[in-house]
Amino acid sequence: MLRTVLTALALMLVLEGLLPLALPQVWREAFLRLTRLADGQLRFMGLASMLLGLVLLLIAY
Repeated sequence: MLRTVLTALALMLVLEGLLPLALPQVWREAFLRLTRLADGQLRFMGLASMLLGLVLLLIAY
């Protein structure tokens, strides 16, 4: 189980690093836009991201 969690974490870090590596200016602008959002909007985006991840896990398994 620990190996699976570490693999998932490693894959997440690789995927999150792709945009700043390939398009740093686009990533910076997107990050600045995120800092301007209200707390409720950020929470909704976090919830939507989590639900999408759960759906993808259900589809994959």
